[in-house]
Amino acid sequence: MSDALHQHVAAFNNRDLQTLLDGFTDDAVWITGTSVARGRAELTDLFSGAMEQLLPTLTIENVLVDGDQAAAQLTERLTHNGDDLVFAIAGFYRLAGDRIASAKIYREGTAELE
Repeated sequence: MSDALHQHVAAFNNRDLQTLLDGFTDDAVWITGTSVARGRAELTDLFSGAMEQLLPTLTIENVLVDGDQAAAQLTERLTHNGDDLVFAIAGFYRLAGDRIASAKIYREGTAELE
């Protein structure tokens, strides 16, 4: 599980959308704030938009694993409206095999940038 999360973060930071998407099940669900992305098409839109507009990078601080579930503390750095921002992130993941089946992500403050 920890390997899947590390591969996910590495693909995200490298802006490698195809490898990132390969790490999800076909019917994966990703929840962030009020946004819900279901399936590959919506995940593609979500992650490609974030990678192009916000230029985020993630650092894994720690991961706790229990069976097919994991909780992770991460640090997110991004650029929004010309400002460099840093957020604490908590992510809760469920795996199916070696791929992410669902995730719920909480950003310190708000998940919705204005």
